[in-house]
Amino acid sequence: MRPAVPLPAEVGDLMDHTPQSAYAHLRDTRPALFAGPAGDEAIGIMHWPMTEGQVLHRDTEQVVLEDPVVLPDGRHARLLRILAARPEPPVAVLPLLDGQVVLVDRFRHAARTWTWEILRGAGTADASDAQNAVGQLDHLLGASATDVIGLGRVHPDPAILADAVMLYAARIDRLGTFGHVAGIRRVRVVAFTEAEQMALTGRITDAVTITALFRARQAGLGEAAPAA
Repeated sequence: MRPAVPLPAEVGDLMDHTPQSAYAHLRDTRPALFAGPAGDEAIGIMHWPMTEGQVLHRDTEQVVLEDPVVLPDGRHARLLRILAARPEPPVAVLPLLDGQVVLVDRFRHAARTWTWEILRGAGTADASDAQNAVGQLDHLLGASATDVIGLGRVHPDPAILADAVMLYAARIDRLGTFGHVAGIRRVRVVAFTEAEQMALTGRITDAVTITALFRARQAGLGEAAPAA
């Protein structure tokens, strides 16, 4: 175990004083990130004055934390996790055009590859999750939603990512002018069954997209809207 890190008395008020005080500020202002369920096998987070964690990196999009933890066998360790810089959860939206799925071909730096995905982006303040999902439609596709359906939430990789993504499906009546933004090079509209086949055969590997397709199918959204 590392020794406890001495902190100034005003640690909770200083966001940028040290990596440790930035961690303490985050712990004070977003306590839900440091809560944990009861249970013998849960991994606990130690608190000051026993020891303190660190903010290893912070930018406008994400924060990398090093948490001091107690493992189920009693050993002390340091574990990393990544969370969104904003308290609002990220959102993902499955656009449906006459029952067909709109996918974007997006470059993902971490995987160093292009992936077929639904739309995803950070949450913004002063807007509901559903409103943030609609905002992604406008920002990435230039489209407006005629109907928005909640599909729950998903943890894309709970081994390292702290945040759950809020999932939505949205019916749209047209595609707007697509701009080459956010690493997106093209848009494709496919039948719902073809999108499912792309997931089954590994042409779609994004976990959020696969989950959204599954939940949309279970919600009965996988077929074309009936004729008026």
